[in-house]
Amino acid sequence: MDDINSLTHSKWRCKYHIVFAPKYRRQEIYGQIKVDIGQILRKLCEQKGVEIIEAQACRDHIHMMVSIPPNI
Repeated sequence: MDDINSLTHSKWRCKYHIVFAPKYRRQEIYGQIKVDIGQILRKLCEQKGVEIIEAQACRDHIHMMVSIPPNI
């Protein structure tokens, strides 16, 4: 139960599995694009206070397991 977080008046454990896929599942996520997408997603999550638990970039989609506070 170490993964239970708390706010002022509540305790929460909100985890989401998010999949991003380019239009028509084009095989475009590789090389420099993969690095750029990773940097952008990390920066966005850091700004919003979202914790990236696990992420994986495949050639045609990206999987992310994130923990998002309920106040967002």
